[in-house]
Amino acid sequence: MLRSLVSRAIPRSATRPVAHASVVPCQVLTAAKHARYNSTKVEEPVTPEIPAAEEPKAEKQRDRRKEWLRRQDDLQRDWDAKELTYEELKPRTEQPTPDKYLIDVREPDEVLQGSIPSAVNLPLSVLANSLHLHHEKFKVRFGWEKPRKDQEIVFYCRSGKRSASACDIAKRNGYTNILNYKGSWLDWTAREGIKSS
Repeated sequence: MLRSLVSRAIPRSATRPVAHASVVPCQVLTAAKHARYNSTKVEEPVTPEIPAAEEPKAEKQRDRRKEWLRRQDDLQRDWDAKELTYEELKPRTEQPTPDKYLIDVREPDEVLQGSIPSAVNLPLSVLANSLHLHHEKFKVRFGWEKPRKDQEIVFYCRSGKRSASACDIAKRNGYTNILNYKGSWLDWTAREGIKSS
């Protein structure tokens, strides 16, 4: 049944073999005789004249494009977040302030083993999507205020690799004051004399 439907849909002329494939219509041959091929000629690009009324519009578009490229360059430049040492982080944990966050990007089961004082948990696995949440939804989901784009944020994890990824994610989402505690939990426990699992 399928064959009959397909055969009815295709016109008979399309399924017949061509008897004289080497025969070319006369018009095509005549056009080919008179065609000129000049591979050394370089053609100038055609630039349309911009009417005076549209010139400011084109200039605005050009300026917007330049601004966008500048922002992209800024994003690429200095990609690595500044790294904090134990000595720089310790005072921040002893006197935390609401305008600075210490964010643990480990998973909740890892946080059960312990965490740095004054840290809040925001697992790396949900970080990117969480940064797009509205402030109220963020607070309901995590129990603390969503960081502002210009607020100081220090990321840490177990060894420093996931916290570096968290810095990249935050920067791509427009956060500008990002720090990475490179030693992370392993360095903290070694310096504090805490037995790590």
